[in-house]
Amino acid sequence: MDFAITDEQEQIKEEVRKFAENEVEPHATEYDREERFPHEIVDEAAEMGLCGATIPIEYGGAGYDALDSVLIAEELFAADPGIALSILATSFGTEAIMEYGTDAQKEEYLEPVAAGEAISGAAISEPDTGSDVSSVSTRAEKDGDEWVINGNKMWITNGSVGDFFVTLCKTDPGADGRYNGFSQIIVESDRDGFEADKITGKMGIRASDTAELLLDDVRVPEENLVGTEGMGFLQQMQFFDATRTGVAAQGVGIAKGAAERALEYAQQREQFGQPIGDFQAIQHKLADMHTNLEAARQLTYKSAWEVDSGGSPNTKLASMAKEYASRIAVEAANECVQIHGGSGYVDDFDAERLYRDAKITQIYEGTTEIQKMIIARELQGKGL
Repeated sequence: MDFAITDEQEQIKEEVRKFAENEVEPHATEYDREERFPHEIVDEAAEMGLCGATIPIEYGGAGYDALDSVLIAEELFAADPGIALSILATSFGTEAIMEYGTDAQKEEYLEPVAAGEAISGAAISEPDTGSDVSSVSTRAEKDGDEWVINGNKMWITNGSVGDFFVTLCKTDPGADGRYNGFSQIIVESDRDGFEADKITGKMGIRASDTAELLLDDVRVPEENLVGTEGMGFLQQMQFFDATRTGVAAQGVGIAKGAAERALEYAQQREQFGQPIGDFQAIQHKLADMHTNLEAARQLTYKSAWEVDSGGSPNTKLASMAKEYASRIAVEAANECVQIHGGSGYVDDFDAERLYRDAKITQIYEGTTEIQKMIIARELQGKGL
């Protein structure tokens, strides 16, 4: 068993860490308070190849694999989850285009994202449809050589800043089977009938843009269909091993940021004539935080390695990584606030922001409860 990452991967981590320290951390509080998308920082990240990092080299991307992406996410999220998500999510939805798109679609949509000239999104969730993806009701009907789309999408990352969205629609309501009759269709945000309503007041990741999408007789050409008509749901499911591993990496990053800040504060803050890090109660907290962080990191790295192996899907491992790492992120952020005491309850320190940011990792890309259901089903050989 070889637990070492390559020299090239170590270099990637170091470069991203420096970028995060110099360009992300100094501006994190500003963008969080203003709930503002960090366009300028995203542009700088694009120049480093961090936007659309997994897009193949032939389409202008860096061609990073799942483990590379996990390393990048860990360093960015340790600095600030809101800005980190803004950077990494610029390519949301492009997974479907990379896997199932035509050559023309790849050239038209992947290249601008990789160059930092466009932002994509994945429009799946709806006001009444969260974990139960197969209940999507947004409808796409064929009219000549166009699709006419009507529906409402909710909690869409990049919703009000994105240029196009890979949208899950019901295209055949009469299809047999719960998971048939859905299709993925690219919808550009400048189409007539497309409206985005930015969602504000989020507890965390406030720099990242989230919106509700309203689709009212939006017309797109038939060639905007991604992959096979009627197979959109099953196509979408193919990416959860990778995307849930990605959220696990976010959790690892948040836990890392919380553990590092807690350690630093414990060494600086003095009470009763000594640093609070000299007290056994604080030492135990620090020991638990860093031990749990390393366990979450190794589980996540292994899941990413499985994704890159190209073998049979390891859905159980991906859900384990996502559930555990997100739980450790929340616990680490909580302990970070506790170690900071009253100072952790205000935004003079990063502890307060990390505490708010951590919770989302237990919700999006499948809640904690859904992950445990998946793990149990996989253990019993029941699958989907």
